[in-house]
Amino acid sequence: MMSAATEDFWIFAYGSLMWDPGFAYEEAIAGNINGYQRSLSVLSTIYRGTPEHPGLVLGLDKGDSCCGRVFRIAPENVNDIVAYLDEREQVTKVYCPHFFETRLIDGRWVKAYTFVVRREHEQYAGYLSLEEQAELVAQGVGEKGTALAYLENTVRHIDELGIEDTDLHKVLDMAQKLAT
Repeated sequence: MMSAATEDFWIFAYGSLMWDPGFAYEEAIAGNINGYQRSLSVLSTIYRGTPEHPGLVLGLDKGDSCCGRVFRIAPENVNDIVAYLDEREQVTKVYCPHFFETRLIDGRWVKAYTFVVRREHEQYAGYLSLEEQAELVAQGVGEKGTALAYLENTVRHIDELGIEDTDLHKVLDMAQKLAT
């Protein structure tokens, strides 16, 4: 648990948190971090798949940069929201909480809380071909729905932010064809 915050707290979202944060926020704005990228590299065995038929979801992995949605949280809500995020994102401990210097689209710099994939974790899929990614996305069905719906929502939101990610669009197109 974090100590009581006395200033604004920021959360960097790159996947489902962009379209389903599940918490109250004061501001939402596009932002960018360097040194890490959005990657379909996490086998989902609970939320978007099962151990027998895993889905595939995003992780924040080492790479170039990542543009996402950044949420400003009121100081009085920080502890409850961090506890909620830890419960939501740390079910299998495939992610590690981290703070990044984040440049907001309006030029401000903030320190933002997010989750980085743990490369040593058994759910880390690493590099997969686009075809392998599409197969896992097409098959994944778990407690929170399909991996396909997850990817559709994420792609829609990165499009709204003006983020170009042709590989995610290709995987989505292939997965949609496999799922029909």
